[in-house]
Amino acid sequence: MGSTSGQGGTYDFSFKILLIGDSGVGKSSLLISFISAAPEIIAPTIGVDFKIKLLTVGGKRLKLTIWDTAGQERFRTLTSSFYRNAHGIILVYDVTRRETFTNLSDLWAKEVELYSTNQDCVKMLVGNKVDRDSDRAVTKEEGVALAGELGCLFAECSAKTRENVEKCFEQLALKIMEVPSLLEGPNAQGNVFKEKPEPHSPPRRSCCS
Repeated sequence: MGSTSGQGGTYDFSFKILLIGDSGVGKSSLLISFISAAPEIIAPTIGVDFKIKLLTVGGKRLKLTIWDTAGQERFRTLTSSFYRNAHGIILVYDVTRRETFTNLSDLWAKEVELYSTNQDCVKMLVGNKVDRDSDRAVTKEEGVALAGELGCLFAECSAKTRENVEKCFEQLALKIMEVPSLLEGPNAQGNVFKEKPEPHSPPRRSCCS
């Protein structure tokens, strides 16, 4: 397959990424920080918003559709369609507000379990607002421990200074590309495949050796 760089609309894989977590943890700021060069002051998300980002990771051109949701209870009705066919889920907390961290295990991780349709979906725990280190209420070690408990990748970042933001999304995308079942779904295949790609040959069994 030839290189697709320079052809704005083509990509190898398309992934649906969700941003979840309490209201005010900086989900929208993370998204804007990743999509554009400078963070903006943003009003709270009402319902669902999504942005698209094309980037090259691990030699593959990816189209990420990143869904941002309001953390408020009253928008819970949209959950099942929101979670459907997600390839990656980023659970965000604010390192300066402990309750946003405990809510990830008490509330959000349970919701992911309940609604996520992709069993192999890659999850990542992200502690935001590390630029406010003097106000920190959750240690990095606690974050690492919870990520291990929930089977998530882990990162800390700052949407304000953009520290580690791109790395979070790239690390998640690389991990998704390691999961064969996530690459085989109809929603993952990019529009660079005009025809159906050749199926991979099954590994040969050495039954006769």
